[in-house]
Parts: sequence; C-alpha cells; structure tokens
Amino acid sequence: MTKDKIRKDYASRIEQLTGEIQLCKKRGRQYVAGQLLSFVLALTCIVVYTMFAYGEVWMSLAAVCAALYVGVRRLDVGNSEKKAHLEALLQVYGNEMAYLDGDYSSFDDGEQYVNPRHEYSFDLDIFGRESLFQRINRTVTSGGSDWLAGELCPGAPKSRQDILNQRGAIDELAANTELRMTFLAQGQAKGGTTDTEEVKKVIERAKELQLPSFASSRAVFIVAVVSVSGLMLAVLASIFGSLPSSVPFQWGLLQLLVMIVLCSRSLHQINKTTGTVNKQMKSYVSLMETISASKLSAKDHVAIAEQLSATDGNALQSFRSLRRLIDRLDRNGNALYRMVANALFLNDLMIIRSFAQWKEESMTMMDEWIDAVSHFDALVSMATFRYNEPDAHVAEIVESNEVVYQAEGIFHPFLGSRAVPNDFDIRDSHYYIVTGANMAGKSTFLRSLGMNYILAMCGLPIFAKRLVVSRFALFSSMRTTDDLTHGISYFNAELLRLKQLIGTCHNNSHTLIILDEILKGTNSADKLNGSRMFLEYVSRLPVTGIIATHDLELSKMSEEHPDRFHNYCFEIELTDNVTYTYKITPGVARNQNATYLLKTLLRS
Repeated sequence: MTKDKIRKDYASRIEQLTGEIQLCKKRGRQYVAGQLLSFVLALTCIVVYTMFAYGEVWMSLAAVCAALYVGVRRLDVGNSEKKAHLEALLQVYGNEMAYLDGDYSSFDDGEQYVNPRHEYSFDLDIFGRESLFQRINRTVTSGGSDWLAGELCPGAPKSRQDILNQRGAIDELAANTELRMTFLAQGQAKGGTTDTEEVKKVIERAKELQLPSFASSRAVFIVAVVSVSGLMLAVLASIFGSLPSSVPFQWGLLQLLVMIVLCSRSLHQINKTTGTVNKQMKSYVSLMETISASKLSAKDHVAIAEQLSATDGNALQSFRSLRRLIDRLDRNGNALYRMVANALFLNDLMIIRSFAQWKEESMTMMDEWIDAVSHFDALVSMATFRYNEPDAHVAEIVESNEVVYQAEGIFHPFLGSRAVPNDFDIRDSHYYIVTGANMAGKSTFLRSLGMNYILAMCGLPIFAKRLVVSRFALFSSMRTTDDLTHGISYFNAELLRLKQLIGTCHNNSHTLIILDEILKGTNSADKLNGSRMFLEYVSRLPVTGIIATHDLELSKMSEEHPDRFHNYCFEIELTDNVTYTYKITPGVARNQNATYLLKTLLRS
C-alpha cells in the first residue's frame, strides 16, 4: 500500500461518514417530530376522554400514543448516540488526513515529557512541538500517553524477543484499521483524553474508604428485603381497602428515617470519592468493550486480553458495575428521587452494599486493568503510525555483545520526500568524527541515526532501506542549554552533561554516544584540547561514538589512532552559489561557508 492509496481510503471513508451523519440528522428531525406528534395525540386522547363518551377507547388510544412516544424516544436516543460516534469517527479520519498533509496539531505533543537532562530525548526531538511523539501519539488516555512516552524513552533496552513481540502486535493492529479507528473514536466521543491518574487516585481513595459492617451483612440484607416486600404488600392492601393508607405511609417514612440515620454519612463519603470520574468510567467501559470485541492473536494482545479477563475478576464487568454505581449515585443526588427511593426500596443501603461488594471483588485488580488499557492505547498509536508510513521498513535486531549499527539509505523521519539517504556503518568501540560546513547536514544526520535506533527498539518502522542494530545504551549531547536561574552557565552546563554521559557509560556494558560540538562554550584552543582529552578518556570505556565538529584539528586524532578514529564529512561546493549534497563521505571537509555567506550578505 502507498500513501496515495491510504489518502484515497481516508477520503472515501470521510465521504461515507459525512453522508451517514447527514442521514442521522435527517432521522433525528423525524424522530423529534414523531415524539411531538405522539405526545400531542396522547394528550388529545386524554382530553377527549374527559369530555366525551367511549372513554375506554380514548384511554386505549392514549396508551398507544404514549407507548409510541416512548418507542420513538428510544429510537431518537439511539440515533443520537450513533451520530455522536460517527462524528467522532469523522474527526479521527480527518486527523489522519491532516497527518498525511504534515499537520500534527490535532495530536498532543508530549511537552510534559520534555526533559533536558534525559540521555537523548531532548536532543533528538522526541517530545515537544512537531516531535516524534506528536507524530505517533493518538492516545485517548493519559495512561496510554505515559506508556507511549515510556516506550520512546525506556529505562533500559528491551530484550530482542520483547521487541519482536511488540512489532508483531503493532503490525496486527496496523492491518485492522476499523478497530483502531473505532478505539480512537471511543476516546473522542467521551470528551477527549481520559485522565488515568485521576481514576487511579479515586480507586486508591476507595480502597481506604471505611464502610459500615452492616452494609455487607447477609442478615441485614434479608431484613431489608423483607421490609421492602412488606411495604409493597401494605401498599397493595391499602389500594384494595384492606389496610388504612396511613400504614404504608408510616412504614415508608420509617424506612426513610432509618436510611438517613444509618447511611447518609457513608453515602456522602462514597459520592465524594467517586463522583468526579463518571465520564472517565464511561470512557473505560467503551474502550474495554472495543478491546474485548477484538479478535487479535499477537502475543502482546493475548497478554492484554488475559489481564482484562483474569480468573479472579473481569475488567469489563467490574468497570460496568462501577459505572452503574456512579449513575445510581448521580440519580440519588436528586433530593425528591432519593426520598422516594429510600422510602420504598431502602436505596441508600443497597448502593452502599453494592459498593462494598464491588470493592471486595474488583479493587485489587483495578490498577492492573487500567494499565492493560493504557498498553493497548499506546499500541493503537504506534500501529496507526506504522499504517501511515507504508514506505518505511523494518529493522533487523541482532543479539550481540557489541554495538552493531549498519544502515543503508538511512534518513531523518521528519524529512519525507526531501530527505537525502545515506549509508553508514558504526563498529563497536570506534569513533567517527564528522566535519562539514554550517547547514551541510551534520546535526540532521546524527539525529537520524539516533531517532531510527529508537524506532527500531520500539518495534516501529525505520526510515532506511536497511538497518541492522544490536541493543545498547544511547546517549547524546547536542543541545545543551544554560540555566541562569540556578546560576549554571553554558560552559558549566556542558561539563555537567559530559559528567552525566560518563556516568551512563560506566553503568552500561555498551553505549553509543552522539555528540555535536564538544565544549562549544569555550575558546577554540581550550575547546580542542578539552575535546581531545575527553575522547581519549571515553575511548578507554566500552563506548562507541559519532562526533560532529567544525574543528578540523580534531580530525587529526585519526592519524594518532587510525584503528579507532575515522573521519567523515558533509562536503559543499562553493561556486556562484553554495551547493549542499547532504551526502556523507570519508575524509575531512575542505570547504566552509560562513565567510562566503557573510560576504554575500554584506554585499546585498
């Protein structure tokens, strides 16, 4: 499949959804008219009944019209829900069309994950505006967003088998467009990203909630059922004249008072604990329904399904139960409804009892279930990225005790058709010094090496004709910033970054470091001496490196250590104009462009 074919499929689906939405709107207007007409007819029949003969006929017609009203009302509700789902689907497909056009503004950019002290994420544009995260992210829960961020910045490289398993799950989901879009639409229809942390906090508070022991007592439940049944019998007896009407009235009043005395405090605590997550609960139920209905066979998907249907609980049933409980609490917030429900059915007691049962049956598994949904949410995002990039390829992951990085036709994922692919091999414990003029492509090339490695470790497609990599630690220093608030100058920030780099290298058996201009914050001679000293030091560690620099003197390290240090460059041509090839070649750059461009600027 090509991007043009994907674009046509999206456009076709958008056109289809637009037509279906218009049909729903038309039906909605018809249903509203039907409700109004049936209501007016029912009211008319009742008026006629009070004024003329044949009362039974008119009352029967009124009942038919009332039933018709209820039926049309149900159809209207169903039609409204369908329209909302179709509109959410339309938005999802529209977002994907925008993605193909280079517009990522509909997707969260992960600014909250930006960390200048991370080993590589700040340098390689993993998070932030138009970042890798924003291009991949479609998550509908904050937990899914966190999971995706963790995949792009793991604490340690995954095992080769885990990478392959995740790749299989991504590929299976990528082939199931309807499932992915339905899942994303569920999140859109429920009001955007669901706050996973808020749900977890509510569950944690619910764990600590102390409920009265009588709420779970079987004896109390039996007494309650007997009391409610007795009241119903008393009401019937009162209707048929066998019992004074004051008896069921006083009985109901007594039940109401008992509920107020025994249950008000506990019910208030439950309501205070759970009342903020009604929308989130509905969202989780919808998402779990979509996951449960999917028939996926990849190992990671099977593991998620097993988590959600564990032998000691069922996630979907549990979340449905909690959602119904919250709905009951919402209805109970109406004072008149609560008075009637307590007087007739001891409603407060039944809610507290249901909540206690839910706690006992489901509480221990809730966090695990939520994490399973977060995992699936992240996989949907990665699979959508996989589907939208059909020209990308799959990396070959090899087991090795050394750094292996063999790339053919590699390029930066953000450049698309404008990219100039390059071949490059990195051997373990070797160092590659890359020189070149400003804007010649050094930094972009370094970022393309790092970003494609991250994609490979996630099981995501890579932007290269072929990429063979092993698993190793990655550290970059390309975008160091000062911190004047804490009194940290640019040079001091560079030193702290290099200290962090050394610590990382000591803590890992094999590390690839990517550096862009070591010690930029000092004078040329000091910079050269310091850079040489630093490279001499790290070359004694299990470290492999690629270093971009404007300092041509640093390239002389290949003369002193020809077996470990190698020179590569991005050369430019200076004629009437500057020509950039963006191709990396062995050797040291001969041409620089700063003076040339400044002369051109000053002449203009």
